[in-house]
Amino acid sequence: MFELTMAGLAVGSIYALLALGYVLVYKSTKVFNLAQGSLVLIGAYLAFALSEKGVPILLAIIISIFVNFLLGFVVEKLFLRPMLGKPLPSLLLLTIGLMETVKGVVGMIFGNWPKLYPPVFPAGNLNLFGKDIALTYVFVAAASLILYAVFIWFYQKSSLGLNMRAVATNQDRASLMGINVKRVFALSWGFAGVVGAIGGAFLAALLFLNLTLDLFAFRALPAALLGGVDSVLGALVGGLILGLAESVIAGGVFDPLLGGGTKEVFGYLVMLAVLFIRPYGLFGTEEIERL
Repeated sequence: MFELTMAGLAVGSIYALLALGYVLVYKSTKVFNLAQGSLVLIGAYLAFALSEKGVPILLAIIISIFVNFLLGFVVEKLFLRPMLGKPLPSLLLLTIGLMETVKGVVGMIFGNWPKLYPPVFPAGNLNLFGKDIALTYVFVAAASLILYAVFIWFYQKSSLGLNMRAVATNQDRASLMGINVKRVFALSWGFAGVVGAIGGAFLAALLFLNLTLDLFAFRALPAALLGGVDSVLGALVGGLILGLAESVIAGGVFDPLLGGGTKEVFGYLVMLAVLFIRPYGLFGTEEIERL
C-alpha cells in the first residue's frame, strides 16, 4: 500500500501539471483544450528524437518545452483565434481534430510501437520506512510539485501573471485597462504547451514512450473538473486526489478483485460523479443562472 501511495503521488503530480494546462486555457478563453494530449505527444517525442541525435536528455526536454511554448502560440493564433465567437461544439471538435491529426503524424514519423525513454532521473531505490521506493517516483513527484509552486508564484506575483488573472476575471474590464487580451489567450496556450512537454517527459520516464501518452493527458481532465476547471489550486488538489485514488483504490483494491482494468476508467467515473454532484468542483466558481 505504501508503494502504491508513492506511485499515486508521482502520477497525481503529473496529472496536476496537465490539469493546469486545461485550467489556464479555460480560465482565459472558456474553451476546453481537448488538444492537450497532442502537446504531450509532441513534447515527449521531440525530446526523444533530440536525445537520439546525441543531445543530453535534460537539454532535449528544455528544448521541447521551448518549442511547445511557441507551438501553443501558433495553435492559438492559426486555429483558435479565427473560431472566437463560434459555437462551443465547433471549438471542441476543432481541438479533438488537432489532437487526432498530431497523433497520426507522430505515428507516421516514429511508428506505433513503444520506445524506451532515456533515463531522466537517477536509477535505483530509496528506502523509506523499510520499503524500497523507486527514485523515479520520488524525483517525478518532487520536480512536478516544485514546478507547480514556481508557476503559482509567477501567476500570483509577475505582471504577466496578473494580466492573465485579470483576463480570467473579466475580459472586457481587462481590455479597458489596456491589457492585450489576445496576447493573454496566446500565453495561456503557450503555458499549456509547457506543462504538456514536462508532463509528457515525466510520463515517458515513468512508463514508456508510445502514442497512448495522449490518453494520460485526457485522464487529467477529470482532475481539472474535480478541483474546479477555473481554479489553479484546484488542479493541484484534483490531480493528487485522482492519482492517489487510481493507484490505491482502483489499483490496490478493485484491480485484484476484478482482474484489472479499473485504473483506466476510474478517473472517468470520478468525472461523472463530479458532474452530477458538484459540477463546479472543489474550488471552482459556482455559477448560478436563472432559467
